Amino acid sequence: MRNSRRGQVDPFIVMDVVEAARRLEAAGRSIIHMEVGQPGTPAPALARQALARAMEADALGYTVALGLPDLRAGIAGLYRRWYGVELNPDRVIVTNGSSGAFLLAFTALFDAGDRVGLGEPGYPSYRQILRALSLTPVGLPTSEANRLQPVPTDLDGVEMEGLIVASPGNPSGTMLSRPHLAALMAAAEARGIAFISDEIYHGLHYGERAVSALEISDEVFVVNSFSKYFSMTGWRVGWMVVPEAQVRTVERLAQNLFICPPHASQIAALAALEAVEELEANRAVYARNRQLMLEGLPKAGFTRIAPPDGAFYIYADVSDLTGDSLSFAAEILEQAGVAVTPGLDFDPHRGGRTLRFSYARATADIEEGLRRLQAYMAARRG
Repeated sequence: MRNSRRGQVDPFIVMDVVEAARRLEAAGRSIIHMEVGQPGTPAPALARQALARAMEADALGYTVALGLPDLRAGIAGLYRRWYGVELNPDRVIVTNGSSGAFLLAFTALFDAGDRVGLGEPGYPSYRQILRALSLTPVGLPTSEANRLQPVPTDLDGVEMEGLIVASPGNPSGTMLSRPHLAALMAAAEARGIAFISDEIYHGLHYGERAVSALEISDEVFVVNSFSKYFSMTGWRVGWMVVPEAQVRTVERLAQNLFICPPHASQIAALAALEAVEELEANRAVYARNRQLMLEGLPKAGFTRIAPPDGAFYIYADVSDLTGDSLSFAAEILEQAGVAVTPGLDFDPHRGGRTLRFSYARATADIEEGLRRLQAYMAARRG
């Protein structure tokens, strides 16, 4: 059987780490999970209760392709509550997780062979989805001086039709201020570059809140998800906000690619929008975990870390410890019983010298993971 060239994408390394950790757990080992960006909490109670009621009263068949009208209106209300943005619900497209939104956005905006810029380090699946769609990812190396976020000068002399930016970023957790985001969007617009704003970690901030691209312009594609702040990773429901002129194009694509997002997940997501008290309690746990990581990782020897404004990650430069983060992560998993992610997932050129640590799990797990890391690294130093 023949294989397509576009199907030959790189593995998602963090999922390989998850599988290696699973095998060790199946063999009886205790593993602390700092590898995957998944909340340790369930979907909000209001969401679970709403779905239980709906399952008794409704067949939960197909919905319209763009999602339940009530959910689209509820998401528009979230923009009013979080950002003071008045948003027409018609511009909201409910998707099969943020991954479905990326597929729709990339397909609606770009033709085969087009070049799309992305900051490095950055979310690895951008690169692989682009390749699978016969698009060309263009890595933009970011610097510590710019807090691992792209800046307008990074676009100079680089041919591209699109740019995707995440704030807070994965793996860094760093955010763009309003002036910096506005400058980057203006630089893209001046060059005729379509701008996609990945905002799936919005709501998870520990100082100033994140700024939505919709506060600056309507001529953007904004992607978000119920996975992170709303603690609904496995439910696979996200959304996208697009310019009004793009709605019908995206609708036709969604009809044919997905038919509709999962009805059950949409019911739960609508109720999750009201679970403010529970979700803010989760964020307080992440804030506590973040502080523990900022204090505990340096004690283990991980001293060069990006300043995490949001999300639930610490990105560490470990070049003083290794040049092979893949082997180093495997060593930490096997010897310390802590699963962490090699930086190669996020930066194919410099990622051999970095690791990502997630603090999305329960505080007790974070405390135990730090204890194990400190003990192991002390023994490693001899």
